[in-house]
Amino acid sequence: MDGVDCFWRTKQQQEIDWIEEQNGIISAYEFKWNKKGKIKIPKKFIETYDANIKIIDRENFIDFVTLSK
Repeated sequence: MDGVDCFWRTKQQQEIDWIEEQNGIISAYEFKWNKKGKIKIPKKFIETYDANIKIIDRENFIDFVTLSK
């Protein structure tokens, strides 16, 4: 299935805020308003998926929301 957008969460409540799959490439996004806030990408996600992981914060969110897809 191409062009899927969703989030990821385990039964233990570990989560990734936003995931996009395009042409077989997975991109995972974690949203934090405070750039200095604690950012933890779940180890299970990293072990399971070969994804591009990006942190979106108040300094770069405009690029994220205006990016042409």
